[in-house]
Amino acid sequence: MKRHFTFLALFFPLFILAQLKSPSEFLGYEIGTEFSRHADVVAYFEHIAENSGKVKYFDYGKTNERRRLTYAVISSEENIGNLEKIRTDNLKNIGILEGASSPEKAIVWLSYNVHGNEASSSEAAMNTAYKLITEHSDWLKNTVIIMDPNVNPDGRDRYVNWYNQMKASPYNSSRDAIEHNEPWPGGRPNHYLFDLNRDWMWASQVETQQRLKIYNQWMPQIHVDFHEQYINNPYYFAPAAEPFHEIITPFQREFQNTIGKNNAKYFDENGWLFFTRESFDLLYPSYGDTYPLFMGAIGMTYEQAGHGMAGLGIINDEEIELTLVDRVAHHTTSGLSTIEVASQQAASMNSEFKKFFSNDNLKYKSFVLNGNPDKIQELTQLLDKHDIKYGYANGGMVKGFNYNDIKKGSIDTKGALVVSTNQPKGKMVQVLFEPNASLSTPLTYDITAWSLPYAFGLDAVASVTLVPANGNAPSNTVSNVPSPAAAGYIAKWNSLKDAEFLSALLQNDIKVRFSENELGFGGNSFGRGSLIITRSDNKTTPDFDKKVIEIANQLGRQLYASPTSFADKLTDFGSQYVHLIKNIKVAMLQGEGTSSLSYGALWHFFETQLKYPITSINTDDIGKIEWSDYDVLVLPDGNYKSILDEAAFKTLEEWINKGGNVIAIGNAVGIFEEKEGFDLLSNIDKKTEKEKDTLGNMVPYAQRELESTKDFITGSIYKISLDNTHPLAFGYGDTYYSLKLGSDSYKFLSDGYNVGYINGEAESVSGFSGETAKAALKNSIVFAQAKKGSGSVIYMVDDVSFRSFWQNGKLFLANAVFFVN
Repeated sequence: MKRHFTFLALFFPLFILAQLKSPSEFLGYEIGTEFSRHADVVAYFEHIAENSGKVKYFDYGKTNERRRLTYAVISSEENIGNLEKIRTDNLKNIGILEGASSPEKAIVWLSYNVHGNEASSSEAAMNTAYKLITEHSDWLKNTVIIMDPNVNPDGRDRYVNWYNQMKASPYNSSRDAIEHNEPWPGGRPNHYLFDLNRDWMWASQVETQQRLKIYNQWMPQIHVDFHEQYINNPYYFAPAAEPFHEIITPFQREFQNTIGKNNAKYFDENGWLFFTRESFDLLYPSYGDTYPLFMGAIGMTYEQAGHGMAGLGIINDEEIELTLVDRVAHHTTSGLSTIEVASQQAASMNSEFKKFFSNDNLKYKSFVLNGNPDKIQELTQLLDKHDIKYGYANGGMVKGFNYNDIKKGSIDTKGALVVSTNQPKGKMVQVLFEPNASLSTPLTYDITAWSLPYAFGLDAVASVTLVPANGNAPSNTVSNVPSPAAAGYIAKWNSLKDAEFLSALLQNDIKVRFSENELGFGGNSFGRGSLIITRSDNKTTPDFDKKVIEIANQLGRQLYASPTSFADKLTDFGSQYVHLIKNIKVAMLQGEGTSSLSYGALWHFFETQLKYPITSINTDDIGKIEWSDYDVLVLPDGNYKSILDEAAFKTLEEWINKGGNVIAIGNAVGIFEEKEGFDLLSNIDKKTEKEKDTLGNMVPYAQRELESTKDFITGSIYKISLDNTHPLAFGYGDTYYSLKLGSDSYKFLSDGYNVGYINGEAESVSGFSGETAKAALKNSIVFAQAKKGSGSVIYMVDDVSFRSFWQNGKLFLANAVFFVN
């Protein structure tokens, strides 16, 4: 019996290994000769988990289209049996969990296919996992690898299903072939057309929200995000380009070099071209390289030539065929090379990882915030997604940098939210709340400003002292009760949550009014935009009081039940300044010409935040629509010149004249420029621009890229003035901080309403603005309304829905839909 057991013990591992198939054997085609659907990738990882003691495979959620989100943990069998201790020892080492530990394992997280049409990386994930198990067991002794083989399953399958339908057999490598020309919106974004690689910090999408729960349970020491760039670039890996955010440590910089040199060794051996230290900087905190860096890891982006146009093979500008087989090989090699370095440097990584979470030398110790309770709650919900700690102050004045005054000042801390850098994730707190990130160069890949007090519309002070935060959290619970004798109910209008309440009432067939004037009832004051739900309007509504109260309590809205419609002063319920809100029918354009990202953010806003129905209309169908069926048309950011030809524009103009309301966002504003009756003129002097062009450009070749930044605004925050007596600005104060994404500048409307504007010289409070672009913003509109016949056009030069993170701008959208015109 004993002899029989020994025989099994000797040959059982070989038997298991014999069952393990390579990706090519499992899929039935050589890896890289076909695109695998997401379900095939999942099936392969299930296969290796079932047939190897070195792999555990988990689900962490589902996408909007119900595809599985998964991750594999790969290590030695001993480590696989001890994962919980390895995980918690890592968290103890950096102070997230209490207790002492001396971790010896390196934790490496590899993320694949965050952009769905950069599809080589999921193929490489399968290949990398197999090679790790079968060829590199020695690396697994002190290394735990977490692999997310497909961060964006919905986008990947959108691309792969399209490609598999369209490709020639054999594939056609000519760029003209249909298989290299994806239709709108392409496979890059997720279901709601968000770029998930810009969503790490803002976590607006379900994929990000669910992934972060696992990421923050592990807190890896290395994170690699696998991408593809355009076909004429070879391969990019770290070290990254300037600017580096100043929070990044010397060790993180140097370790990027260490990994880069190891990658270079293997690429040189194979004769593969690559580049480093160009294009991809480390400033904006919401990427798959920067978010991990600000959480202490060595965060890196790896970019393979290819992208959505490459297909299975394409001829690039150097007349070289770039194949999917090549792309998979390159990503596999860089992934394995990175794991090799981690296994060699596990001790130093753990030591330096611990040092990162010591936050003694940060400039600010506490950020103290006051304001609308809904906005405070929105901010704490964001912090909760990242396991960032916060508390509440007991009272007293705190001095520091005042965000509203943009200089030294103070704030009353009674009930204030306090977010301190005196916590393990203090460096990330500093990055998120700092008034203005420093730049070593203006040549950046993304926006340069994101400071959360401005994004959430809160009063704030950044203090160099630690502010005690041992007070109680303010209560947000409400307990409205039905008041059958009341003439009606009044609700304040200050936040997007109030707009969601209005949306719910309208969809429950409850008639609602809003006031253009400030109101006074029963000794209470209510600002412009306040909602009035009268009994007289809802005489035929069954269970009127019960419905209103249930919706208000569910959404946490405090109601005032007024026994009379007679006001304390001036405006009564029946005033001409109190308007019935229609159940507005909203249409929105999507398709060729529109920005898929802008459309997606707006779609997500209406569907998941405002929770109000819209009809999305493809731009190809613009000539078939009966526009009289709609009250509002939303034009996302985009280029509409080829879409709205003369006939289509005339039809649109006729609809506006009859009472239609257009909300034009970002570049969509430009289609109304210099059109008769739309009151919109550019601030840019076209004559001067033409004269400058005729003089010629004498800037030296090597300086032209840097010189061009004079004309750019790369995500800078500007303080603007608001006319908050206009319905578009109800719920706001007389100033607003706007995230400006470009240098478009329009003159004040001469006949319309200038609602949000820069009066005089432009005042940038955070982020980079080129001197020419900034100067052109003098006396320019940001939000405005042009009346046209019985309708109007609302100009939103700055996109308040951008990436869904500028929370304080979203009420403008609700105002534009329900209140304007």
